[in-house]
Amino acid sequence: METILRTKELTKRYHKVCAVDHVTLSIQKGDIFGFVGANGAGKTTFMRMVCGLIRPTEGELELFGASSPKELQSMRRRMGALIEHPALYANMTALQNLDVQRRYLGMDFGGQPKKALREILELVGLAEAADKKAGRFSLGMRQRLGLAMALVGDPEFIILDEPTIGLDPIGVMELRRLVLKLNQERKMTILFSSHNLAEMAQIATKYGFLDRGRLLEVISGEKIGRVCQERGINLENYFVELLLEHRGAERRGAGDNGNGWGPGGSAAGSSAGTVGTEAEGK
Repeated sequence: METILRTKELTKRYHKVCAVDHVTLSIQKGDIFGFVGANGAGKTTFMRMVCGLIRPTEGELELFGASSPKELQSMRRRMGALIEHPALYANMTALQNLDVQRRYLGMDFGGQPKKALREILELVGLAEAADKKAGRFSLGMRQRLGLAMALVGDPEFIILDEPTIGLDPIGVMELRRLVLKLNQERKMTILFSSHNLAEMAQIATKYGFLDRGRLLEVISGEKIGRVCQERGINLENYFVELLLEHRGAERRGAGDNGNGWGPGGSAAGSSAGTVGTEAEGK
């Protein structure tokens, strides 16, 4: 099976704070990989490194089998991403925002770009808002438009950082259906994070649990489903138990630092826009 993303000891430090701490994992073609972690666990920072928005401090990163800086830049054109809040032109309509992204990516859509872009807007539930300015959008509508922009390049691999933020329950359900449709019908590989673990449990095929920059565990959806059923718990309970076990072992091994949590810390990355522009993080 083709490996879409592989990291080895991937690390990002901001001065004395280690936001991502030697993370090694792989994502295979067809995976829906759910990233689970509290605020500040390092999920966004990890995603930003994969997208080329910040440079790793150390470690290795491989996309579609490519690892050199030039190759990675090329491979990122096969990706789409929605990282935190989407970068939109408030004075432009939804359709115009997508057209800017289309031109940036050099997509022609067989000489019918407007038709193709309207189809993408319909896919994310914004068909009726195609000619409405983005500055008048609600938070949920901006998230949908950000997702539409991530889909403009017809990516093979898509990264979604908290895509359900601002969505009402119906919107969350529609997003779940869309993610499954993209995965099953368009064969997209998906890496996403969410605090809505009940929703994540319905679509993820593999999970990665992060705490303060460290990867605690990678487990298949099938296996975690069996474990949760045997213990009579849900995904949220599983994560909390794993977190407490890890932090308890850390305190026993390194000693309590006085706040009850032991040593360590992390920082989440800031907002990001398109994929493939490398820049130092703040």
